[in-house]
This record gives sequence, structure tokens and C-alpha cells, in this order.
Amino acid sequence: MRDKTQTNSAAPGDRLIRAGAVVFFIGAVATLVTVAPLFLGATPFPTYMFGLSMLMAVGFLVAGAGVLRSVAAGRRQARKTAPGASR
Repeated sequence: MRDKTQTNSAAPGDRLIRAGAVVFFIGAVATLVTVAPLFLGATPFPTYMFGLSMLMAVGFLVAGAGVLRSVAAGRRQARKTAPGASR
């Protein structure tokens, strides 16, 4: 029996994972930009740039929430299609 899910359909949590990856990447770039002057001997950036570095953690948490949502949806789907499931 073939799976009814199409390859281009979005599963629950996919958008959160993609958004988290984008936010994580922006935070990674901000971290590199913020830390580079410390190694190059230039004047450091303002304090808010260090705050932008925290976007890495935010992106990681958003992507993690997307993964958990995807896992929960998969478990619900498995319970529905499991033989003998009468819940």
C-alpha cells in the first residue's frame, strides 16, 4: 500500500523548522560579525549586536518546537492507522 502523503505537502511543524533555521542563520551571522572585531583588534560593536547573537538560541528553540510538533502529529497519525486502535 502506498503512503497517501505527497512529497510536496507540508507536514505539521515544517514551517516552524524552516523559520527556526532562518532565524538561527541570522543569529550565526550576527555572532560572527560581533566576534570578528575582538579577534581583529578593531573597536567592538555596540551592545545590541550581542543581543542579536541570541537569535541563534531563539532559532534553535523555534526549530525544536517544530520538530516536536511534527513528532506529535506523526504519533497521532500512527495511532489512527494502527490495527486494533479503538480510542
